[in-house]
Formats: sequence, C-alpha cells, structure tokens
Amino acid sequence: MSVALIILAAGQGSRMNSALPKVLHPIAGAPMLHHAIAAGNTIKPDHVIVVAGVGADQVTASAKSFDATVQVVLQHEQLGTGHATAMTRETLKDFDGLAIVLFGDTPFISSNTLQALVQSSADVTVLGFEPVDPARYGRLIMNDDQLERIVEFKDATDAERAIGLCNSGVLAAPAPILFDLIEALNTDNAQGEYYLTDLPYLARTKGLNVAVVTCDAAETLGINSRAELAAADAHFQTATRNNMMESGVTLIAPDTVYFSLDTVIGRDAFIEPNVVFGPHVTVDSGATIRAFSHLEGCHISKGSIVGPFARLRKGTQLSEDVRIGNFVEVKNATLSTGAKVNHLSYIGDASIGEKANIGAGTITCNYDGVMKHHTKIGSHAFIGSSTMLVAPISIGDEAMTGSGSVITSDVEAGALALARARQTTKSGMARKLFQKLRSIKAKQTKGE
Repeated sequence: MSVALIILAAGQGSRMNSALPKVLHPIAGAPMLHHAIAAGNTIKPDHVIVVAGVGADQVTASAKSFDATVQVVLQHEQLGTGHATAMTRETLKDFDGLAIVLFGDTPFISSNTLQALVQSSADVTVLGFEPVDPARYGRLIMNDDQLERIVEFKDATDAERAIGLCNSGVLAAPAPILFDLIEALNTDNAQGEYYLTDLPYLARTKGLNVAVVTCDAAETLGINSRAELAAADAHFQTATRNNMMESGVTLIAPDTVYFSLDTVIGRDAFIEPNVVFGPHVTVDSGATIRAFSHLEGCHISKGSIVGPFARLRKGTQLSEDVRIGNFVEVKNATLSTGAKVNHLSYIGDASIGEKANIGAGTITCNYDGVMKHHTKIGSHAFIGSSTMLVAPISIGDEAMTGSGSVITSDVEAGALALARARQTTKSGMARKLFQKLRSIKAKQTKGE
C-alpha cells in the first residue's frame, strides 16, 4: 500500500520557554523532528509531509537538511490538529493511499507500530497505549473491537476515567477518507479549534469501521517541557545502549556512554566509560574508544585506539591501527594506517602518512586569522616533540624534525629539519640570580 506520513510540527511549545520551535530541540544530538522523520522513514513512505507553523523557516531548513525529499506545508494560523492536517490536502490531492498522522514532538514510534497501522483493514485506525498511570490522557471508548469515540479526561465520567486505554493522537486512514472526515469537523469546543480526536466519532456516524492498534507506552512519549525533553533523551540513550550491546559492542559502563541519533558502531568495538558520541560518528568493528573521549563528525577504522581524554572533531578520518592518545585533538585530518599521535597534540587540516609518528606537544599551526591551511606529513616521518608546523607545509616521507622546532618551510623526504635557537649555558648564573631575587623579596617584605 502507498503511504504518506503527515508530521505535525507547527506549534511553539510554550512550556519549553524558548525562542526555538519545540520540534527543533535536540534529543541525542539531533532535533526531535529528525527522530520523527527517521522513525517514519523505516516503512519507506511515498510521501513525508511536515506541517510547519511557528518558526517555519527554521523548521523547513532543519527538515530538508535531514531528508531533502521531505515536503513542507505551512499552517499560518494554529487552529488545532485537524486544521494542521487539512493543510496537506492540496499536496495529497491525487493520493489515494494510506495517510498516517504523526507528531514532531512524539519521536519514538517504532517501525513495528507503523507497520501495524499500515496493515490495519479498518477505515480509520487510532494508535492507543496503556500507561502505568493514565493520568490526564484522553481515553479510548471501545465497543467490542470498534472504537466508538475519544473522550478527553476533563470531559470523562468516573467510569470512563477508569479505562486504561489511552489516546496517543496518532491515527491512520486512506487519504480521501481522512480529508472527507476533516471537512466535517467543527470548532464547537472551548478552544474553538479543529481536533483530530473528533474523527473517530464522526467516522462511526458515517458507518465506517474504526479500529485501535496498541503500542508500548514508551513509544508515545510526548515532549512539552524541558523535563520531558531530558526524559526523552534518557529513554533514547537507554534503548540505544541496549541495542549496541545486543549487536556485539562492548560497553564497560553503559550508563556513562552517550550516543547520537546517527551513531554507528561495529561489532566487537570496545567502548570504555564516559565517552560521548556527537553527531555523524562511525566506528568500525574492533576499534577501541578509551575513557573520557569526545567524538563528532569522524570515522574510526578497525584496530584503531582513541583516547583516553581525546577529542576527534568534524572531518577526522582514522585508517586502520591508528593511535590517538591522551589529550590529543584532531580536526579535519586524515591519518593513514598505523600513524600515531600519542600525547598532548593538536592536528588540524592535515594528512598524516602511513606509520608516521607525531611527538608529544606537536601543533599544526593551521589558521592565520582568516584562512585555514593544510599540513602534509609523509609516511614513516618522525615529528619531534613540541614541533610547531606552520601551514601550509609539507614534510616528506621518512623525514624528521628536531624537538622544539618551529618549521616554516617544506622538508624534503629523508631530511632532518632543525629550527631552534642555539643553547647558551652560563656557569653559576642561576645561583647568583636566585640570590638577587631573594634579596629583593626580603627587602619588599621588610618594607611591608
């Protein structure tokens, strides 16, 4: 069956107390809207339509940056969920497949649940759930296997409030049926808005079949406040840690490791405690990430070891068996097989050759205040400790720099480059200098 996803993302989210549209607040390094789109894309829909309103330009840019095929329609006035869904009618005017209405602030609907909505044979299917505490959720009033209506908590009787089956807000119907039912909605309510929750009752009055599909309550987790945002992130992290370990990744202290939406880690990778994976990180099988490392926008190949206390930034590519040690930062750099940067160094805008060794305290001086410049270090090169490499610069294969050098010119293959002042030693001068300084300090103290 052809499927169109309608993701409602027009609200401000006043309880977030933020200038940022609610659906752009991040969970695991990505806007919650991206999570909703990613969840929907698991069933390979024919259309994904995001309904934007508040902050429409920002929401549009964010949606397109994640999936360029997403279509965005605008809801200029926020007149309820039914009104928001109606904004997609023109886009779907020639579509007669199934339309599923999702919410940008309910990002954890699973692929299995979406498939269950697709496979339902009813004219309208509502997604329900049974939370431990139904609280103030709307209740689903059933008649055998048919949904009679949705009743909001404030309007429910005591008997209806005792019902544990609650409304998620998500529903599915063939697009022609959905839009015909929306056409019949009215604003006869306290808010004066058009609500999708009225659709099941309208459908039953028209003799249509209305069914309920249920899912785990965690899938329907909605986000309306900063506290709920934190709870959503915690839910994502717990689920992802479990998935990682089930897929063969070793996490020594799972609760201390944090993942992003798109983190990919291969089987038999080994992750020590207190590691943070920012967006766009891939780690191949058999790599090791040691404690207190922070990674983003990088790829780590098989057999490489990173950390402890390492930072890998956007554009970093580590080939197999690379060593990145403690207090090393790497940005926009490619390190070939077997290269080593073991201590206290910054490697930025650089390419490092096979089995090159970068000594402690080395810095690629890549920025002149306006532009970034590239450093090239050849295979089997040896960069002495505390070398400053002033880019643009090239160090040849099997070349060497002396410790403490400031290298400003290219070094040919096999050459040794030294660039430091000649040492001068003055016998006894240290004692004389200390005596003079102590005398000055004593006079100053006495004067006080």
